[in-house]
Amino acid sequence: MELLLRKRGAILLLMLNIFLIFMGIGLVIPVMPKFMTLLDISGFIVGLLVGAFSLTQLLFSPFAGRLSDSLGRKKIIIAGMLVFALSEWMFGIAHSSVLLFAARFLGGLGAALIMPAVMAYTADMTSNEERAKGMGLINAAITTGFIIGPGIGGYLAEFGIRVPFYAAAIAGLGAAVLTAFILPESLVPAKSAIKEAAPEERESLWSMLRNSYKQPYFLSLILVFVISFGLANYETIFGLFVDHKFGFTPKDIAFILTFGSISGAVVQLTAFGWIMNRFGERNVITFCLLSCGLFILLTIFVSGFWMVFAVTFIVFLSIDILRPAIGTQMSKMAEERQGYVAGLNSAFTSLGNIAGPVIAGFLFDADVNYPYVLAAVVLIISFIMAARAGARATKAAVAR
Repeated sequence: MELLLRKRGAILLLMLNIFLIFMGIGLVIPVMPKFMTLLDISGFIVGLLVGAFSLTQLLFSPFAGRLSDSLGRKKIIIAGMLVFALSEWMFGIAHSSVLLFAARFLGGLGAALIMPAVMAYTADMTSNEERAKGMGLINAAITTGFIIGPGIGGYLAEFGIRVPFYAAAIAGLGAAVLTAFILPESLVPAKSAIKEAAPEERESLWSMLRNSYKQPYFLSLILVFVISFGLANYETIFGLFVDHKFGFTPKDIAFILTFGSISGAVVQLTAFGWIMNRFGERNVITFCLLSCGLFILLTIFVSGFWMVFAVTFIVFLSIDILRPAIGTQMSKMAEERQGYVAGLNSAFTSLGNIAGPVIAGFLFDADVNYPYVLAAVVLIISFIMAARAGARATKAAVAR
């Protein structure tokens, strides 16, 4: 009973910490269009800024995953939160592109440290039967941070468009302090020694990526990349899209992002584990890929505030189920290499997040609708890939 309470307490605290971080990230979303207009930055530069974040995350994620396996999850999470806080403060004071890019590189480093360690920590504290629920809770905390963050950001922007960035820095610093004083370490020495001894854990980033096709979860990694590419197009451009096409204000954007994501958080907190157990990861992933692709495409045809709200609501619901579903599927295949696999997951996510925003920014400058057309096409292609893989797996199971 005491062990169960400790486990629940650790997961709840981890949820609080990751919530604060993603609330800090969400704070800045509604003000980005106005911020970029103030500094006279094009859509392509916005894409490069997002790509810079993801490039750094790509380079450091596998290394951070190995560090969390050897040094422990807690130390890496604290370091990531401190770096994140510094990056948000730098972005807030920036008056030049050089400082903006420096801040984004630091932000990517912080994300690279935080995400693999948090996912591995959750895997440490849960059994296979509890894994879906644990991943759902963590992703619910992330979603809830995004839900509340934009609303707060839209309000804080009334006091100045740089204020949300400073608030994000404070949120990151507060999360680091909470982690340092309260969160227990989840990695036991025995498991740490086993993971340190595994030869694949010492691979370089490029070796890990090159050899990833040999792993049983390679298709999941490909889907992670494709999904990240498509969704990065959608998420990077959303604020600019509704600002340029409909003239939405930061408060309008905050409202859509806030209430459009509520369904995802509710599902993750209450029904995600049941959905996974009832329908299975493959079926859930396939369905969410299709719905996400179709509704992103529908975004370019709707007009009016409430229609945009409704379409965005469905897209966010699909995303919020899809991401933890893939994470759950991979964590079950990872066995004792949770940090290693979480690092690979983050690396493939970063590859998609590098290419997606840069291409989206370029396409946005040509036509505001083009990024969403590309995102929809990519996601529908990934739906076809997942459906075919599921059909092959079903035939193989019947043959046995």
